[in-house]
Amino acid sequence: MELIFLGTGAGLPSKERNVSSVALSLLQELNEVWLFDCGEATQHQILHTTIKPRKINKIFITHLHGDHIFGLPGFLGSRSFQDGEALTIYGPKGIKKFVETSLEVSATHLTYPLYIEEITEGIIYEGNDFTVTAARLEHGVTSYGYRIEEKDKLGELRVDKLKELGVQPGKIYQDIKNNPETVLPNGDVIQRSDVLGPNKKGHIISILGDTRNTLKHETFIQNSDVLVHEATFDQNKHELAYQYHHSTTAEAAQLALSGQVKQLILTHISARYQEEKDMTLLLQEARDIFPNTMIAEDLSVFPIQKKSS
Repeated sequence: MELIFLGTGAGLPSKERNVSSVALSLLQELNEVWLFDCGEATQHQILHTTIKPRKINKIFITHLHGDHIFGLPGFLGSRSFQDGEALTIYGPKGIKKFVETSLEVSATHLTYPLYIEEITEGIIYEGNDFTVTAARLEHGVTSYGYRIEEKDKLGELRVDKLKELGVQPGKIYQDIKNNPETVLPNGDVIQRSDVLGPNKKGHIISILGDTRNTLKHETFIQNSDVLVHEATFDQNKHELAYQYHHSTTAEAAQLALSGQVKQLILTHISARYQEEKDMTLLLQEARDIFPNTMIAEDLSVFPIQKKSS
């Protein structure tokens, strides 16, 4: 599991940063890649990664500002030439009209099923391994944050306990782990719950769209392993950030601290910050409040560490 940042700029592209898009690679877990926002030229950025567009089967749009959606028509069309299978887009009301109109006017014919779900707050996707919940943020247009929760996995078999019960290693161990109850050849019954260690806790990743008043979202992002948050402005421009419905480095860091997250990754950086000294300043402002902070660059990859329990 890893996060791959395809675009980390705010509003318009610059030489250093493309506009917003981040991929969550779940190749090991699901053999899938999920995309969060799809700004202009996202498909160009993908060419510089190992991501295969046909593996992207879910796209979550935070809001309908152009720097977050203008890459969709091109990506969807190109995917038809890359053996793409069914794909679902989740996003605010209006995303369906935008996508369907773009494809219709450009006479783009997709070779795979496309599903579009216009969302409201609450659980918007639940599978066997993951749940995705949406929360309304505070922005100039309807904007959502997404909380991706990996479900807990079964703990390891307690081999010592099984041997005490006279069960020797072999295929029977896998049978015991795969079934709540297993009948042994001698007729004894093994309850899985009696011979498993503690469950392995699943990861929690929160990816927020553009927003201000971040402390309102403390409960939503609580205990996330990773929080991806916009930091359009430095802390001295908090009034400007509020005016334009955005956040500062300090506000993002304060949310991470209050929400007891493990790591904060800043993105959506204004084009006014171009030089290395600017990045040093922005990062230090956040780290003064929340030390485990990183700033994403285009094509940055952040592995999400495995959990033992």
